[in-house]
Amino acid sequence: MKIAFFGTPDFAIPSLKILNESKHQIVGVVTAPDKQRGRGRKVSYTPIKKFALENNLYLLQPEKLNNDEFVDALEKLNADLFVIVAFRILPNRVFTIPSKGSFNLHGSLLPKYRGAAPIQWALINGEKETGVTTFFLKEKVDTGNIIAQEKIIINKDDNLGTLHDKMSEIGAELVLKTVKQIESNSYKLSEQDNSLATPAPKITKEICKINWEKSAEEIHNLIRGLSPFPGAFFINKRRQYKIFKSAITKTPQLKAGEINQTKKELFIGANDQTIQILEIQPEGRKRMTTEEFLRGYSLS
Repeated sequence: MKIAFFGTPDFAIPSLKILNESKHQIVGVVTAPDKQRGRGRKVSYTPIKKFALENNLYLLQPEKLNNDEFVDALEKLNADLFVIVAFRILPNRVFTIPSKGSFNLHGSLLPKYRGAAPIQWALINGEKETGVTTFFLKEKVDTGNIIAQEKIIINKDDNLGTLHDKMSEIGAELVLKTVKQIESNSYKLSEQDNSLATPAPKITKEICKINWEKSAEEIHNLIRGLSPFPGAFFINKRRQYKIFKSAITKTPQLKAGEINQTKKELFIGANDQTIQILEIQPEGRKRMTTEEFLRGYSLS
């Protein structure tokens, strides 16, 4: 089967890799345009572009997805199927091109966590399990009929980084399984129950700021859900500190926002228990263990 693949970040690479190594033909890869980044304004490109170049895959990088020239280029690929993993919202005139349709891999058990940040919100909300879903595209984002799902247990020590990597690998297996089902016409669709839908909006700076009046569990889960990027943070004496790893403890007993530090340990009170900070990053500095941090810094 001839497939056009749409993707941008690292999360999409295992899916493209597994399809490229299968019997199916990747006739085109669509990713975001190159960007100038950093102080030197160096041009950088997406992880998917890097993979495509390394594997001699035909590449498209449209600025606008509704562009006639881009749509013509997609039609000329003569793909049977479009596979979308972590890409922009496709317009109707794009995802209706292939004869066998277009499906997306989403990082949740839809209809839970529709939106831009499903992995983050599953962790922030303290979920014990999540999963990956493949579904055919509809005009309304993340609402299409489900083709297949795979559940994933969230371990206590999982954070965004570990869960992201686990889900991208399991998601790739589900993508290949879905392609096989579509090719053999052996899939059974199930409609999403919109009454069970929950949102997973984009992560903003406001969401990242720690509110010490919340429970220790809520704060700990926020830290997990935003580690290693963008990082949950707090302000102390006008300086920002990001926390990447934490633990919940009953001692020392502290008021919400109260700081207690020893030569090697750092604690901040929540509204019920206490957060022990294990990895921290002062503004403008590198990430470090608390013991390293306390050799040169003090919050009190």
